[in-house]
Amino acid sequence: MGPMRGPEFACPSRTHPLASRAMVALAPSIRHDATVAGLVGLAHFTSHFFQIAFTPLFPLMKEEFGASWTELGLIVTVFFVSSGICQAFAGIVVDRLGARGVLAAGIALLAGASALSAAATELWMIYPLAALAGVGNSVFHPADFSIMTSKIGHARLGRVYSVHAFLGTLGYAASPFAMGLLAHLTDWRTALLVAGAAGLVVAAVVSRASHLTVKPVIAAHERSAEGAAIGYLQLLAMPAIMVGFAYFAFIAAAGIGLQSFSIPAFMEIYDVDPTDASNVLSAYLLASACGMLIGGVIADRTPQHHWVAAAGLVTAAVLMILLAAGHPEFWTAAALMAAAGLAVGMTGPSRDMLIKAATPPGSTGKVFGFVYSGLDLGALAGPMIFGVLMDAHMPFHIFTAVMVLQILGVFTAFKVRQASVAARAA
Repeated sequence: MGPMRGPEFACPSRTHPLASRAMVALAPSIRHDATVAGLVGLAHFTSHFFQIAFTPLFPLMKEEFGASWTELGLIVTVFFVSSGICQAFAGIVVDRLGARGVLAAGIALLAGASALSAAATELWMIYPLAALAGVGNSVFHPADFSIMTSKIGHARLGRVYSVHAFLGTLGYAASPFAMGLLAHLTDWRTALLVAGAAGLVVAAVVSRASHLTVKPVIAAHERSAEGAAIGYLQLLAMPAIMVGFAYFAFIAAAGIGLQSFSIPAFMEIYDVDPTDASNVLSAYLLASACGMLIGGVIADRTPQHHWVAAAGLVTAAVLMILLAAGHPEFWTAAALMAAAGLAVGMTGPSRDMLIKAATPPGSTGKVFGFVYSGLDLGALAGPMIFGVLMDAHMPFHIFTAVMVLQILGVFTAFKVRQASVAARAA
């Protein structure tokens, strides 16, 4: 029987011309989105790395300076006070000047101030440098989200948000390991110098990345229906934005407090060395980073972002109760920490989609700048509260405090959704 020649038996390798053109167009789009996500994620990694770069060095600094845990925690507090105050206004700068240059300058300032801290001969000398580093840190969220919202299509935005969050959390996870290892191999001053030099390299890369160029939205299509970008004071009158600020404050107080003092807490509770305690924190943060990627897929597949955020926070809060009340064995506690990190991480992309849904046109930088300044408010309060608990020799209550803050976050997630829906219906 001869071969059949009908059109229905045509060679399967042939592709319809329209499909072929679509595939050709899609490939650059995916490469473009991946490049943007990678570069912005690298900047976010750098920000998070430096946010807790000092905390693995606290035991060595405590010994050298004869300082209390509260005095050391004040370094983190000063950093986040500065970052929080400036972040609300950094969003305005990003909207007016464009994101790429502002982002590169912020990285350089953050890395440079951290490196200069290595020269401190007294603890108080680090405080003004921490404030300067906070100014650099303030630009990241408004610049990052301005770039992603402008450059990435809505269909992939949740996953790009998750990559952004994943790499930021990876920065948190890498910081205690890298800084602890550098300090162990050399000393805490050399660790800061090496980290600062690496940060300056990242600043140079970002400054030359044309993929991150975004026109100032004030002058482009992202304007309100009245033809003018939403004013800053108008944003403060929007309930969804204010409740979003509170959500970020609660979650940051829990997260930064845990990251700043879980190492000494595990050392005191379980009598382990700083390396083992740092590894537990790294496990929490790595699991959180993995949760971010899972959460990105979920965020692109459901509009019920408030339920995703609530479910993750409730799960993490239950695990914190077990850590606070159960007195588990060390490795069981480490596993509970990792599971809590996974649950918290899954909430990240849905959290950002909640805020995006509440953002008026032309105000991405301002909204994310203001709302994310809630992170800084929580981050400055967390180390102070948790430092007092450690000085009072109550390490188990570190986990109790985290649980309370996470439950408060659940309530605010629902309020953000409720206020956003009400605003659209008005």
